[in-house]
Amino acid sequence: MYQAAGSGIQLFLPETYDMVWSLVILIVIAAFFYKLVLPKFQAVFDERSAKIEGGIAKANNAQKEADKAKRAYEEQLSKARVDASKIRDDARAEASHIIADAQSRAESEAEQITANAQRSVESQRQQALVSLKGEVGTLAAALAGKILCSRLQDEAVQSKMLDQMIDDISKGDEQR
Repeated sequence: MYQAAGSGIQLFLPETYDMVWSLVILIVIAAFFYKLVLPKFQAVFDERSAKIEGGIAKANNAQKEADKAKRAYEEQLSKARVDASKIRDDARAEASHIIADAQSRAESEAEQITANAQRSVESQRQQALVSLKGEVGTLAAALAGKILCSRLQDEAVQSKMLDQMIDDISKGDEQR
């Protein structure tokens, strides 16, 4: 059962016919794999590669569109800021215009009120002057009557005397 020591390597090597048939089977399996299995694998790999490349292209397109949208957004934002600044400036100008109008109306109303007050004061002064003339005239006539010891009965004489006294008083006030 055991062979000689010189044939020890032969124990690990198969017979030649086994190697030939194994080689034939290996070639048949390789041809079968090369003709049937490898094209299917290659098709699957090509499909996956196309999907990956399509995904990369889509991602690049999406990135470009996102960049365009970002630029458009930034342009709109800057335009909105400019518009807001313009609106704010217009509002400030309009507010100052409204304030100026209100001040001018207030000043004109104040001038009108002052003029009305001056007219009222002048009217009241005239009324007081007329009333004072009447009272002074009556008192002067009574005083003159007592001084002259006679009572002035005639209204025409009283009136003439009063007018003369008032004129004298008025001339005295004007000289002061």
